[in-house]
Amino acid sequence: MAINLQKGQRQNISAPKFIIGLGWDTNANTTGTDFDLDASIFILGDNQKLLADEYFVFYNNLKSPDGCVEHTGDNRTGDGDGDDEEIIVDLGKANAGIKEICVVVTIHDAESRRQNFGQVRNSFIRILDAATKTEILKYELEEDFSIETAIEFGCIYKKEDTWKFEAVGTGMKGGLEEYIQRYS
Repeated sequence: MAINLQKGQRQNISAPKFIIGLGWDTNANTTGTDFDLDASIFILGDNQKLLADEYFVFYNNLKSPDGCVEHTGDNRTGDGDGDDEEIIVDLGKANAGIKEICVVVTIHDAESRRQNFGQVRNSFIRILDAATKTEILKYELEEDFSIETAIEFGCIYKKEDTWKFEAVGTGMKGGLEEYIQRYS
């Protein structure tokens, strides 16, 4: 049975290969424009910065150089049930310098479309064992992010040779660009 986390809670990840599933629904469209949410992964070293530019995994760079993280592709509508975007993580392939894997979701062209996460509902991140497809943990964002256009859903980090997941749930108004500046 999966563990449901609250913001700030942490949980060990024992599966060496797992899938990060991200999902969301949008409220009735009040801006006249479709929503396009995008998952991005920032793979960080000791200094909380990208190991290299290629360790920023997103819809235009689907795989990290070491093969540890692979984005399965951009879902531009979020329609349907279940995961809207998935990231496959194989810790057995991880560069030895990796200390954190941050999972961020942003709204594409949020400013020009006048969109924010207050118009998004049923947002979640979950981790599934890649071999069995069994859900290990889930974190549902319950806050109303009325001005934020980017949210760090969670972070996978290494502490004393153990990989853990932390339910972060922190938003930023500056979109993806703000996270790029923070982690570059």
